[in-house]
Amino acid sequence: MGIRCVGGIVRDGDGRLLLVRRGRPPGEGLWSIPGGRVEPGEDDPAAVARELREETGLDVAVGAHAGTVERPGPGGTTYEIHDYTATVTGGTLRAGDDASEARWVRPDDLGDLPITPGLLDALALWGVL
Repeated sequence: MGIRCVGGIVRDGDGRLLLVRRGRPPGEGLWSIPGGRVEPGEDDPAAVARELREETGLDVAVGAHAGTVERPGPGGTTYEIHDYTATVTGGTLRAGDDASEARWVRPDDLGDLPITPGLLDALALWGVL
């Protein structure tokens, strides 16, 4: 059984995708969608909203489940990541918690950034890109 994690797929009115640069392992220095571990007693939507607020300063309404991936972690751990769509409802964009940067990125510019392995393939498979 893996460690349950969530991520939030957020687009702005211009079609840009919200990304964070990871400030800590795993994935330190790589760009990804914001997210993290689900805390005990927390359901996925609550975890998505909390993680986005912590990492980006934005409040969101969590939408539909977009897809699930499994990624290897340290010591043979597996991260089971459930990604959801989300819409910004408030807040001010800023990097926080374990994100060293947060920004909106045009889909055409994703190839110019060091992205976490498999993210672009998953987003394409789920119809996000």
